[in-house]
Amino acid sequence: MGASIMSTVKALPSISSGAGGLTRYMQEIRKFPMLQPDEEYMLAKRWQQHADARAAEKLITSHLRLVGRIAMGYRGYGLPIGEVISEGNVGLMQAVKRFEPDKGFRLATYAMWWIRASIQEYILRSWSLVKIGTTAAQKKLFFNLRRMKGQIQALEEGDLKPENVKTIATKLGVSEDEVVNMNRRLSGDSSLNAPIKADSETGEWQDWLVDTTPDQEERMAEREELDHRRAFLSSALAGLNDRERRIFEARRLSEPPATLEELSVEFKVSRERVRQLEVRAFEKVQDAVQAAAVAAETLSLSKRTLALPKQLAR
Repeated sequence: MGASIMSTVKALPSISSGAGGLTRYMQEIRKFPMLQPDEEYMLAKRWQQHADARAAEKLITSHLRLVGRIAMGYRGYGLPIGEVISEGNVGLMQAVKRFEPDKGFRLATYAMWWIRASIQEYILRSWSLVKIGTTAAQKKLFFNLRRMKGQIQALEEGDLKPENVKTIATKLGVSEDEVVNMNRRLSGDSSLNAPIKADSETGEWQDWLVDTTPDQEERMAEREELDHRRAFLSSALAGLNDRERRIFEARRLSEPPATLEELSVEFKVSRERVRQLEVRAFEKVQDAVQAAAVAAETLSLSKRTLALPKQLAR
């Protein structure tokens, strides 16, 4: 299937390097229609079961606008936006290749992770100015420092104030030294009003700061997935007795989690007994969530099956 997916790249619009190339590209991809849920499901099944390249192409082209919106959020790293979008399109194709429509979620919900991952890997490969570490926390710092500075209104040039360094380090789970060093690497000594290139009309650096605000489509997809998870978890928790639920919530859902010692005192049992109850409660919740997910997939599949005659009659 991989070759069939990659072959669809030839049919995708490309961004020209000349003036107005990005504008023309964004206008061109808006011509591809958005898919209704039933249509998306049928196309995904055709690709999954028959490796139908035309179906995969429709799934990809209908989500190019999503790639464009996500890619524009990474303009602040000074890389050619055309290449960023191309990397995002590769991530989209990987998402289509692996998408399982019977899971009950829309392709956009699933594809956002692949698109961002592909773009971020490209940025990490290309940003030679930043010798970023390999830990997940350091990568999180690299991609979230600008957003965190905006949230705490610390956008002035130069080093961050000590209290701002501490806030960012705590929220992102890294050391204060890492925050200071990363801020200096990303900021350098140049002004945000400095032109990106002295002999070009690309604009100033401040024009390319990352806009991490999710668009309406992303918010709806993420809300849909979160609602599913909350419903499954709520149903699973209802199957626990009072003691199991209290221990599960205290150990798995509270921040910071309660210690075994605290709960052993509360229930007047040993810490080992609390640990056993926690494991049992977790297994019950896991089994219940999986069962609920399977039931939801079955219901969704039956509804789509009933809708097939209407689709075929069009």
